[in-house]
Amino acid sequence: MEGSTAPKTRPYSEVDVFSSEPYRGNALAVVHAADGLSTEQMQRFAAWTNLSETTFLLPPGSSAADYRVRIFTGKEELPFAGHPTLGSAKAWLDAGGALRPGGMVIQECAAGLIPIRLEGDQLAFEAPPLTRYGPVEEELTGRIAGVLGIPREQILDASWLVNGPQWIGVRLASASDVLNLQPDPGKAGNLEIGVVGPYGPGAATRFEVRAFVGGDPVWEDSVTGSLNAGLARWLTDTGFAAPPYTASQGTVLGRRGRVHISLRDGNIWVGGHVTSCIEGTVRL
Repeated sequence: MEGSTAPKTRPYSEVDVFSSEPYRGNALAVVHAADGLSTEQMQRFAAWTNLSETTFLLPPGSSAADYRVRIFTGKEELPFAGHPTLGSAKAWLDAGGALRPGGMVIQECAAGLIPIRLEGDQLAFEAPPLTRYGPVEEELTGRIAGVLGIPREQILDASWLVNGPQWIGVRLASASDVLNLQPDPGKAGNLEIGVVGPYGPGAATRFEVRAFVGGDPVWEDSVTGSLNAGLARWLTDTGFAAPPYTASQGTVLGRRGRVHISLRDGNIWVGGHVTSCIEGTVRL
Protein backbone atom coordinates (compact mmCIF):
# COMPACT_ATOMS: atom_id res chain seq x y z
CA MET A 1 0.00 0.00 0.00
CA GLU A 2 1.23 3.46 -0.87
CA GLY A 3 2.25 5.48 2.18
CA SER A 4 3.26 9.04 2.86
CA THR A 5 6.71 10.12 3.96
CA ALA A 6 8.11 12.91 6.08
CA PRO A 7 8.93 16.00 4.02
CA LYS A 8 12.32 16.05 2.35
CA THR A 9 14.11 18.26 -0.13
CA ARG A 10 13.48 17.31 -3.75
CA PRO A 11 14.56 18.98 -7.02
CA TYR A 12 11.84 21.18 -8.48
CA SER A 13 11.31 22.87 -11.86
CA GLU A 14 8.81 25.12 -13.57
CA VAL A 15 8.80 25.22 -17.36
CA ASP A 16 6.84 27.15 -19.98
CA VAL A 17 5.36 25.02 -22.78
CA PHE A 18 4.19 25.83 -26.33
CA SER A 19 5.70 29.30 -26.74
CA SER A 20 9.04 30.50 -28.07
CA GLU A 21 8.62 33.55 -25.79
CA PRO A 22 9.14 32.63 -22.11
CA TYR A 23 6.09 33.21 -19.90
CA ARG A 24 3.73 33.39 -22.89
CA GLY A 25 2.80 29.68 -23.03
CA ASN A 26 1.44 27.28 -20.40
CA ALA A 27 3.33 26.82 -17.12
CA LEU A 28 4.03 23.40 -15.63
CA ALA A 29 5.37 22.49 -12.19
CA VAL A 30 7.62 19.41 -12.04
CA VAL A 31 8.69 17.58 -8.87
CA HIS A 32 11.72 15.36 -9.48
CA ALA A 33 12.67 12.27 -7.47
CA ALA A 34 9.07 11.89 -6.30
CA ASP A 35 9.59 8.37 -4.92
CA GLY A 36 7.65 7.69 -1.73
CA LEU A 37 5.07 10.43 -2.15
CA SER A 38 1.50 9.27 -1.72
CA THR A 39 -1.28 10.10 -4.15
CA GLU A 40 -2.77 12.34 -1.47
CA GLN A 41 0.50 14.27 -1.09
CA MET A 42 0.81 14.71 -4.84
CA GLN A 43 -2.79 15.89 -5.20
CA ARG A 44 -2.44 18.33 -2.31
CA PHE A 45 0.72 19.85 -3.75
CA ALA A 46 -0.80 20.09 -7.25
CA ALA A 47 -3.75 22.02 -5.80
CA TRP A 48 -1.33 24.28 -3.94
CA THR A 49 0.70 25.24 -7.03
CA ASN A 50 -2.53 26.63 -8.56
CA LEU A 51 -1.31 25.72 -12.07
CA SER A 52 -3.33 23.77 -14.62
CA GLU A 53 -1.08 20.73 -14.07
CA THR A 54 1.76 19.54 -11.86
CA THR A 55 3.81 16.42 -12.62
CA PHE A 56 5.87 14.04 -10.51
CA LEU A 57 8.85 12.19 -12.00
CA LEU A 58 9.49 8.60 -10.88
CA PRO A 59 11.64 5.66 -11.95
CA PRO A 60 10.05 3.78 -14.85
CA GLY A 61 8.07 0.63 -14.22
CA SER A 62 8.71 -0.52 -17.79
CA SER A 63 12.17 -1.34 -19.09
CA ALA A 64 11.14 0.34 -22.36
CA ALA A 65 10.69 3.76 -20.68
CA ASP A 66 13.17 6.41 -19.53
CA TYR A 67 11.03 7.71 -16.66
CA ARG A 68 7.49 7.51 -15.31
CA VAL A 69 5.29 10.54 -14.74
CA ARG A 70 2.12 11.11 -12.76
CA ILE A 71 0.04 14.09 -13.90
CA PHE A 72 -2.29 16.04 -11.61
CA THR A 73 -4.61 18.97 -12.08
CA GLY A 74 -5.72 20.86 -8.99
CA LYS A 75 -8.51 18.33 -8.46
CA GLU A 76 -7.65 15.01 -10.15
CA GLU A 77 -5.01 12.76 -11.66
CA LEU A 78 -4.94 12.42 -15.45
CA PRO A 79 -3.74 9.36 -17.39
CA PHE A 80 -2.28 11.65 -20.06
CA ALA A 81 -1.98 15.35 -20.88
CA GLY A 82 -0.04 17.12 -23.62
CA HIS A 83 1.77 20.13 -22.18
CA PRO A 84 2.77 18.11 -19.06
CA THR A 85 4.28 15.49 -21.37
CA LEU A 86 6.53 17.96 -23.19
CA GLY A 87 7.29 19.93 -20.02
CA SER A 88 8.19 16.81 -18.04
CA ALA A 89 10.51 15.61 -20.82
CA LYS A 90 12.27 18.98 -20.87
CA ALA A 91 12.68 18.97 -17.08
CA TRP A 92 13.97 15.39 -17.14
CA LEU A 93 16.51 16.22 -19.85
CA ASP A 94 17.64 19.37 -18.03
CA ALA A 95 18.21 17.27 -14.90
CA GLY A 96 20.66 15.03 -16.75
CA GLY A 97 18.44 12.63 -18.69
CA ALA A 98 19.98 11.33 -21.92
CA LEU A 99 18.33 11.15 -25.30
CA ARG A 100 18.02 7.80 -27.04
CA PRO A 101 19.29 7.38 -30.62
CA GLY A 102 17.33 9.57 -32.99
CA GLY A 103 16.74 12.20 -30.30
CA MET A 104 14.01 10.17 -28.59
CA VAL A 105 12.67 9.94 -25.04
CA ILE A 106 10.11 7.35 -23.94
CA GLN A 107 7.74 8.52 -21.21
CA GLU A 108 5.66 6.13 -19.16
CA CYS A 109 2.30 7.38 -17.85
CA ALA A 110 -1.05 5.84 -16.99
CA ALA A 111 -2.04 5.97 -20.68
CA GLY A 112 0.99 3.87 -21.66
CA LEU A 113 4.33 4.62 -23.31
CA ILE A 114 4.53 7.99 -25.08
CA PRO A 115 7.37 8.59 -27.59
CA ILE A 116 8.81 12.11 -27.47
CA ARG A 117 11.26 13.47 -30.03
CA LEU A 118 13.64 16.43 -29.94
CA GLU A 119 13.33 18.28 -33.27
CA GLY A 120 15.75 21.20 -33.45
CA ASP A 121 14.73 23.50 -30.60
CA GLN A 122 11.30 21.89 -30.13
CA LEU A 123 9.96 18.77 -28.45
CA ALA A 124 7.09 16.74 -29.93
CA PHE A 125 5.06 13.80 -28.63
CA GLU A 126 3.27 11.09 -30.57
CA ALA A 127 -0.42 11.46 -29.77
CA PRO A 128 -1.88 8.41 -28.01
CA PRO A 129 -4.98 6.76 -29.51
CA LEU A 130 -8.32 8.36 -28.74
CA THR A 131 -10.29 6.19 -26.33
CA ARG A 132 -13.60 7.79 -27.31
CA TYR A 133 -13.96 9.25 -30.78
CA GLY A 134 -17.20 9.91 -32.57
CA PRO A 135 -20.23 12.16 -33.02
CA VAL A 136 -21.73 14.09 -30.13
CA GLU A 137 -25.43 13.57 -29.48
CA GLU A 138 -27.61 16.47 -30.59
CA GLU A 139 -28.93 17.28 -27.12
CA LEU A 140 -25.38 17.67 -25.77
CA THR A 141 -24.33 19.74 -28.80
CA GLY A 142 -27.20 22.11 -28.08
CA ARG A 143 -26.12 22.35 -24.45
CA ILE A 144 -22.56 23.16 -25.56
CA ALA A 145 -23.87 25.95 -27.79
CA GLY A 146 -25.58 27.38 -24.69
CA VAL A 147 -22.33 27.20 -22.71
CA LEU A 148 -20.48 28.99 -25.52
CA GLY A 149 -23.23 31.60 -25.86
CA ILE A 150 -23.83 30.99 -29.57
CA PRO A 151 -26.75 29.70 -31.68
CA ARG A 152 -26.73 25.93 -32.28
CA GLU A 153 -26.36 26.46 -36.03
CA GLN A 154 -23.01 28.17 -35.50
CA ILE A 155 -21.51 24.79 -34.54
CA LEU A 156 -20.53 23.18 -37.83
CA ASP A 157 -19.40 19.87 -36.34
CA ALA A 158 -18.66 18.26 -32.97
CA SER A 159 -16.84 15.11 -31.87
CA TRP A 160 -15.70 13.30 -28.75
CA LEU A 161 -11.89 13.48 -28.55
CA VAL A 162 -11.03 11.62 -25.35
CA ASN A 163 -7.34 10.83 -24.77
CA GLY A 164 -7.14 11.29 -21.02
CA PRO A 165 -9.14 14.48 -20.57
CA GLN A 166 -12.77 14.13 -21.71
CA TRP A 167 -12.55 16.61 -24.58
CA ILE A 168 -15.42 17.41 -26.90
CA GLY A 169 -14.20 19.16 -30.04
CA VAL A 170 -16.33 21.88 -31.60
CA ARG A 171 -15.65 23.38 -35.04
CA LEU A 172 -16.74 26.92 -35.91
CA ALA A 173 -16.55 28.70 -39.25
CA SER A 174 -13.62 31.02 -38.49
CA ALA A 175 -10.90 31.94 -36.04
CA SER A 176 -12.68 35.22 -35.36
CA ASP A 177 -15.78 33.29 -34.26
CA VAL A 178 -13.55 31.39 -31.80
CA LEU A 179 -11.90 34.57 -30.50
CA ASN A 180 -15.25 36.31 -30.03
CA LEU A 181 -16.72 33.59 -27.80
CA GLN A 182 -17.93 34.70 -24.37
CA PRO A 183 -18.83 31.42 -22.67
CA ASP A 184 -20.96 31.19 -19.55
CA PRO A 185 -18.98 29.24 -16.89
CA GLY A 186 -22.13 28.74 -14.85
CA LYS A 187 -23.54 26.47 -17.57
CA ALA A 188 -20.42 24.37 -18.11
CA GLY A 189 -20.95 21.74 -15.42
CA ASN A 190 -18.15 19.22 -15.84
CA LEU A 191 -17.81 19.61 -19.62
CA GLU A 192 -14.38 19.92 -21.25
CA ILE A 193 -14.90 21.80 -24.52
CA GLY A 194 -12.29 22.52 -27.18
CA VAL A 195 -13.21 24.99 -29.93
CA VAL A 196 -11.37 25.41 -33.24
CA GLY A 197 -11.82 27.70 -36.25
CA PRO A 198 -9.64 28.43 -39.30
CA TYR A 199 -7.78 31.59 -40.21
CA GLY A 200 -7.88 32.88 -43.76
CA PRO A 201 -5.13 32.59 -46.37
CA GLY A 202 -1.83 34.24 -45.45
CA ALA A 203 -2.36 34.11 -41.69
CA ALA A 204 0.58 33.20 -39.45
CA THR A 205 -1.27 30.16 -38.05
CA ARG A 206 -3.84 27.83 -39.59
CA PHE A 207 -6.29 27.60 -36.67
CA GLU A 208 -7.27 29.36 -33.45
CA VAL A 209 -8.05 27.05 -30.53
CA ARG A 210 -9.67 27.68 -27.14
CA ALA A 211 -10.20 25.19 -24.30
CA PHE A 212 -12.89 25.57 -21.62
CA VAL A 213 -12.86 23.26 -18.60
CA GLY A 214 -15.90 23.02 -16.34
CA GLY A 215 -15.88 22.09 -12.67
CA ASP A 216 -14.41 23.76 -9.63
CA PRO A 217 -12.54 25.90 -10.43
CA VAL A 218 -13.71 26.80 -13.93
CA TRP A 219 -11.03 28.19 -16.21
CA GLU A 220 -9.87 28.65 -19.78
CA ASP A 221 -6.66 26.75 -20.40
CA SER A 222 -3.90 28.78 -22.02
CA VAL A 223 -2.37 26.15 -24.37
CA THR A 224 -3.51 22.53 -24.46
CA GLY A 225 -1.52 19.67 -26.00
CA SER A 226 -4.05 16.88 -25.46
CA LEU A 227 -6.85 18.92 -27.03
CA ASN A 228 -4.75 19.88 -30.04
CA ALA A 229 -3.77 16.22 -30.47
CA GLY A 230 -7.43 15.21 -30.60
CA LEU A 231 -8.39 18.10 -32.84
CA ALA A 232 -5.57 17.23 -35.25
CA ARG A 233 -6.76 13.61 -35.53
CA TRP A 234 -10.36 14.73 -36.12
CA LEU A 235 -9.60 17.56 -38.56
CA THR A 236 -7.23 15.32 -40.52
CA ASP A 237 -9.65 12.39 -40.68
CA THR A 238 -12.51 14.63 -41.86
CA GLY A 239 -10.33 16.31 -44.51
CA PHE A 240 -10.55 19.71 -42.87
CA ALA A 241 -6.81 19.96 -42.19
CA ALA A 242 -3.68 18.61 -43.81
CA PRO A 243 -0.64 18.50 -41.49
CA PRO A 244 1.82 20.01 -41.07
CA TYR A 245 0.14 23.07 -39.64
CA THR A 246 0.41 25.40 -36.65
CA ALA A 247 -2.43 26.31 -34.30
CA SER A 248 -2.47 29.33 -32.01
CA GLN A 249 -4.06 29.27 -28.55
CA GLY A 250 -4.24 31.57 -25.55
CA THR A 251 -4.64 34.74 -27.60
CA VAL A 252 -7.53 36.12 -25.54
CA LEU A 253 -5.52 35.44 -22.36
CA GLY A 254 -2.52 37.44 -23.53
CA ARG A 255 -0.50 34.30 -24.33
CA ARG A 256 1.23 33.36 -27.58
CA GLY A 257 0.77 29.60 -27.65
CA ARG A 258 1.92 27.88 -30.83
CA VAL A 259 1.21 24.18 -31.31
CA HIS A 260 2.93 22.50 -34.24
CA ILE A 261 1.13 19.51 -35.74
CA SER A 262 2.78 16.97 -38.05
CA LEU A 263 1.81 13.59 -39.46
CA ARG A 264 4.30 10.69 -39.60
CA ASP A 265 3.31 7.23 -40.83
CA GLY A 266 -0.31 8.10 -40.15
CA ASN A 267 0.39 9.16 -36.55
CA ILE A 268 -0.22 12.66 -35.18
CA TRP A 269 2.76 14.40 -33.55
CA VAL A 270 2.27 17.48 -31.38
CA GLY A 271 5.21 19.78 -30.81
CA GLY A 272 6.30 23.13 -29.48
CA HIS A 273 8.98 25.09 -27.69
CA VAL A 274 9.64 24.43 -24.00
CA THR A 275 11.59 26.88 -21.85
CA SER A 276 13.02 26.23 -18.39
CA CYS A 277 12.01 29.12 -16.13
CA ILE A 278 12.55 28.07 -12.49
CA GLU A 279 14.95 25.54 -10.98
CA GLY A 280 15.35 24.84 -7.28
CA THR A 281 14.10 22.56 -4.55
CA VAL A 282 10.85 21.92 -2.73
CA ARG A 283 10.20 20.48 0.72
CA LEU A 284 7.69 17.72 0.10
